[in-house]
Amino acid sequence: MALSKVGVVATAQTEFRPAWNNAQHIDLISSVVTSVFKGSGLTIDDVDFIIDSGSDVLDGRSISNCGFLGALGAHHKEEARVEEDGLWAALYGVNKIRSGSSSVGLIVAYSKPSESNVDLYWNAQVEPFYQRPVGFGQRAANGIMAQRYLADSGLSSRDLADLVADRWAAAAASGKVSIDDLPDADAILAAKEGAAPLTELMFARPVDGAVAVLIAREDIARRVSRNPAFITGMGTSMDTHSVAAREAGRLSSAATAAAMAYRNAGWASADADIAEISGSSVIGELLAIEALGLAEAGKGLSAARDGKVAINRSGGALPADPIMATGLVRLAEASRQLSQPETSSGGTPRRAIVHGAGGVGMQNNCVFTLEV
Repeated sequence: MALSKVGVVATAQTEFRPAWNNAQHIDLISSVVTSVFKGSGLTIDDVDFIIDSGSDVLDGRSISNCGFLGALGAHHKEEARVEEDGLWAALYGVNKIRSGSSSVGLIVAYSKPSESNVDLYWNAQVEPFYQRPVGFGQRAANGIMAQRYLADSGLSSRDLADLVADRWAAAAASGKVSIDDLPDADAILAAKEGAAPLTELMFARPVDGAVAVLIAREDIARRVSRNPAFITGMGTSMDTHSVAAREAGRLSSAATAAAMAYRNAGWASADADIAEISGSSVIGELLAIEALGLAEAGKGLSAARDGKVAINRSGGALPADPIMATGLVRLAEASRQLSQPETSSGGTPRRAIVHGAGGVGMQNNCVFTLEV
C-alpha cells in the first residue's frame, strides 16, 4: 500500500528578535498557534496531535513543555515533545499521518535563548571529562571547521563577510527579523573575534521566537489550501559525537540525510529551484550546501551567491537562529515560497530542499524535499 502524501497547509511565525523582553514563552507559542489557523478553515478541534520542539536546558527546567500545553492547544489531545530542532518534530508528524493513524497535525517550535547562556548550552553537549572542562563547544568546533575550510578552499575572510552581509540584507528585506543596524562586510570583519578565523557576526545569531506549521493528509490539504506544498522526501542522519573523529572538511551526516530524502522524492539536488539551509556559522552553511549536493567540495560560496538553485532567499540562519526552531522556520519559509510565489521575488519555484541541523559542529542533520 502506497504511503499517503502529506501537505503543509499553513504556517505562522513571530518576528525573530534578539530578546522578546515583554513576552514569555507561552505568549510566543500562543501567538503562532492562534495565527496558523487563520484562513485555513480548520480549528484546533480538527487537529489530531501536537508535537512541539524546545530545549529543557535552554528553558531552565525539566519537562518544560508541560507548562506550555495550554498555549499549544494540547489539552485533551495527543501531545509529544521532540528535544531536537523542529524539523525532526515535523518528520515525526509526517510519519504519523503517512501511517494512517492521524489526519491533521500541528508542529510548533520555540526558542528564548535570551534567557539562557548559549555557550554553556552547547558546552553541555560535549564529552564531559576532557572537552567540557576546557570550554569546548559550538564556537571552538566552528572555528576549527573554518580554519580547515579556508585552507582547503583558498577563500578569504572577506569572501565569508560578503556572504554574511548578503544574508543579513535578505533577512532585513523579509521584514521578519528584528535588525537595528544592518552590518556590511566591513562591520562583519571588524566585529570581535568569535573563534578564529570567524568573527562574532559570522556565527548564527541566537534569537527569540516561535513558529507553527499545520500539516494534513493530501485530500484535506487540497481542500483547505489553495496551493499546498507536499512533503515528498525526508532523511535524517547522526554523525559520531566526537568532532575530532568526524570526516574532516565535510558534513557526512548531511550528505547521508540528503541522499535519503532525494531517493524518496525521486529527484536530485540539481532539480530543485530553491533551498532553505541551516548553518551554525557561515562555514557551516557552506559545508551544508556542499553536503546537499548543491556544489562541489570547496565551491559552496559560488553556489550560495550565484548558483542555479536559489539558496536562503529568506536570509537563512545566520541573521536569525532560534535554536531548536531554525529548521522548522526553513520549512515554513520554503513552503511559503512554493505555495505563495507572489509574495517573494524569484519566479514560480516548484521544488525545494529544506535542511535543519543540531548538535555541536552540526552533528545531526535532517533534510526534506517539497513540491507543488
